[in-house]
Amino acid sequence: MSTGFHPLTIAEVRRETADAVSIRFDVPDALKPLFAFKPGQHLTLRADLDGQDVRRNYSVCVAPQDGELRVAIKRVTGGQFSSFANAKLEPGMVVEVMPPLGAFTWTFDPSARNHYVGFAGGSGITPVLSLLKAALLSEPESRFTLLYGNRDTASIIFLEELAGLKDRFMGRLNILHFLEDEEEEIDLFNGRLDAAKCAELLEHVIPVADVAAFFICGPGPMMDAVEASLLERGVAREKVLLERFTVDRPDAARLAANAARAAEAAGSRVTLILDGRRRHVSFDPTLGNILENARAAGMPAPYACKAGVCATCRAKLVSGKVEMGANYGLSEAEVAAGYILTCQSVPVGSDVVVDYDG
Repeated sequence: MSTGFHPLTIAEVRRETADAVSIRFDVPDALKPLFAFKPGQHLTLRADLDGQDVRRNYSVCVAPQDGELRVAIKRVTGGQFSSFANAKLEPGMVVEVMPPLGAFTWTFDPSARNHYVGFAGGSGITPVLSLLKAALLSEPESRFTLLYGNRDTASIIFLEELAGLKDRFMGRLNILHFLEDEEEEIDLFNGRLDAAKCAELLEHVIPVADVAAFFICGPGPMMDAVEASLLERGVAREKVLLERFTVDRPDAARLAANAARAAEAAGSRVTLILDGRRRHVSFDPTLGNILENARAAGMPAPYACKAGVCATCRAKLVSGKVEMGANYGLSEAEVAAGYILTCQSVPVGSDVVVDYDG
């Protein structure tokens, strides 16, 4: 895995809504293997804004079959990078970009005859759109149902593209829009995708036993409501895939527990491998985790959110044991294979070896 950023030139900036743009990058032939992505993955973008090294993750909103690399960026109130992107980015500008990452993905089989369901809210459509297109393009006999919540029609990102896809894949793609500030004739489609709405949809609209996988991305409460409703109906957890853009700040108890774990690890020997270099450090609990210890030692360990969500800081635990304070970015398969989020990890005992190149 490459841990570094690469300068990519912006080929196109397309206005999607009043507060969202999509950015298409020109990827040189030499870098195309490195930037090959799986549907649903994201890119980490970096820029120097007012003297600050600002990094943010944005989901790829196209399928691999589209032959382009594009992300969507919705302006967030007070969002430093999203405001910059919506107001300043233009074709010809260069942005530092890290190769694609993320476990919110699926391996599609051309011989499959599956039914997939996506629940999206607002900008959560970006990775779901990638998966939706990949599913329909990869599996000619499969179907996809999208349930998409927004405030009103004007705020629906990719509204025209979704309509075009529905016409293109007639009979295989069903799209249901849910609007909070506009009323439709059918009451079911009015309001947000909350727990009550999800329960009604899963009872009368979506035959859960018929679905191969559910892809969920959007505001936290919406995601929690959909996940809970699916699990209550006996859907296997491995069929429920979630992509969180943010998480709530840890409460006082969680922070205290994290600090206690770090204190117990004081002085533990940690070996870090990055870009072929091997560095030994004595764990400093005041820095909180392995990622910060690595960076304090002068190693350019990758990071973005530092909240256990984006998996940019992912590394392979070669030996020893660590404890993670949180994990929203790694799949069960990745954890089983020995991967950790270094922004959330502290060593347990000595002789811990962490490989960012693994």
